[in-house]
Amino acid sequence: MTDLPGRRPPPTPDKAPTFRERIENLRHLGRLVAQIWRTSRPLTAASIGLRLIASLQPIAMLYVGKLIIDEVVRLTTITAPGPGFADWWNSGTLNLIVVLLAIELALVVASDLLARATGLVDSVLSELHSNTVSVELMAHAARLDLMHFESAEYQDRLERARRQAAGRNALLSQMFGQAQDIITVATLAAGLFVYAPWLILLLPLSFVPAIWGETRFNTLAYFMSRWRTPERRELEYIRYIGASAETAKELKLFGLGDFLITRFRQLAHTIYLENRKLSTQRAIWGALFSSISTLTYYGAYGFIVWRTVTGDFTIGDLAFLSGSFLRLNGLFQKILLGFTQIAGQSMYLDDLFSFFEIEPTILSPANPKPFPQPISQGITFEDVGFRYPDTEGWAIRHLSFTLHAGETLALVGENGAGKTTIVKLLTRLYDPDEGRITIDGVDLRELSVADIHAHIGVIFQDFIRYSLTARENIGVGRIEDQNDMARIENAAELSLANAVIEKLPEGYDQQLGRLFKKGRDLSGGEWQKVAIARAYMRDADLIILDEPTAALDAKAEAEVFSRFKSLAAGKTAVIISHRFSTVRMADRILVLENGTILESGSHAELLALRGRYAELFELQAAGYR
Repeated sequence: MTDLPGRRPPPTPDKAPTFRERIENLRHLGRLVAQIWRTSRPLTAASIGLRLIASLQPIAMLYVGKLIIDEVVRLTTITAPGPGFADWWNSGTLNLIVVLLAIELALVVASDLLARATGLVDSVLSELHSNTVSVELMAHAARLDLMHFESAEYQDRLERARRQAAGRNALLSQMFGQAQDIITVATLAAGLFVYAPWLILLLPLSFVPAIWGETRFNTLAYFMSRWRTPERRELEYIRYIGASAETAKELKLFGLGDFLITRFRQLAHTIYLENRKLSTQRAIWGALFSSISTLTYYGAYGFIVWRTVTGDFTIGDLAFLSGSFLRLNGLFQKILLGFTQIAGQSMYLDDLFSFFEIEPTILSPANPKPFPQPISQGITFEDVGFRYPDTEGWAIRHLSFTLHAGETLALVGENGAGKTTIVKLLTRLYDPDEGRITIDGVDLRELSVADIHAHIGVIFQDFIRYSLTARENIGVGRIEDQNDMARIENAAELSLANAVIEKLPEGYDQQLGRLFKKGRDLSGGEWQKVAIARAYMRDADLIILDEPTAALDAKAEAEVFSRFKSLAAGKTAVIISHRFSTVRMADRILVLENGTILESGSHAELLALRGRYAELFELQAAGYR
């Protein structure tokens, strides 16, 4: 976990982004628009069309209002055709005012319908866009290398990208709304220019200070959010383990509830104080800039009133001009503030799109060679060296050995000896920094990554317990055959998981885990049998079991490996285990230490050698005496 945030300096940027950097960030808006268009062309076109029509409504309303006022004033100056409404109606004197009122009513109704239709389209489009971005995010994450997920820096970037995938939907309406407001401003400014051109010059005085303040606080908010990404990830982690079925037992037994709550409060409170300080400053400066805007408007309004008193403008002109200036002032502020907000949002979009720009390094060649079927010679490590990214020490170095076709090879060694690293290299989750790995003489880098994974069945100790049905938990081992019940049942029988599943109320359709309603949890050993069934589901040429029986009791372990030994006949297999009762069944055992091979041979040969293997075996055997 990170240090408590009170020990970290406040998230103040070293320097504000330059104008050029802001402009460069805006390039992401084009990618966002393309993404929106790709999400749904009809809905995007509908949103644009509805806003285009709505943008003309304000000038039409103001102008019709001016005509109504002028007509009312005119009617007050003429001789009444009679004392009653019928006299006025029959004379035709009210015809124009009635038409104008009908037009105004139609505009009001149309405005409401347009707003509702636009809101509906934007809501549906935002939902679809959120789903599209989430799918693209998952698809891209699936392409990335394992090293990206084993790096804290990349985890922070992924977390920011996830937040932006779900939190930028309001930007869709904001961008389209900006375009609508620009058209409205153009029409209102044209009308205002006809009557009093110089009034437009007052507008910058009302909105420029607000733009500066909004830009400054958007930048600070972004840097604060970016700076606190590790703490926010930690908050999510604490929130998860503090209220999770998987951690409930240990939390209760160790009394960790208060500890986690205290840590959550400290982290959350420090972030809250920073956000409160920023919000307070933003509110104070916003109130000041709003006052400047209000004073500017009333200065212009006083001038229009004076020109109306002197007879230069009609009462209708007064209403039209004051309404136009008020709307223009508000719209100018809204547009320019919107631009600064969009520019600020573009910094957040950089978090999303820069994640999409991360490219995997474990790539398939343009013309991959076919995976050898069956493996006839074996797999060879030729002077292989590898160290994990951002580390100085070598995980393995100068490693050379051959796993012969049809051979079962066991890897033994203390933690950190390089066992799991060998598996990661063998499955091409990483590429070696030195040397090469071949299958029947073909370098792994000359094969398709997907082809390698399709022909290797791997079960890690930290396998996933999917909150899916029992059938799906096994079917994921070969996803293209997930509906092949005969294959699934056969895999379950081979791993001894069938006896576990047959006891479940709904059998293979039983929801596993406690995450969802009616789910049934399994014991550690039962989950492990289900996981091993995935390897059998694949029917791979190479089977790798990394601590596969850690959660099984001695009897279950003996049953699983007795079955595995007979089924692995003719197949190539790698077993990693700390239990010598497991590894002794291997044809050959490699004893690893500090990333190099210390000893090699069968169980009997290594015991006779009286070396490191024999020492470890005696230590473990003593525990059973």
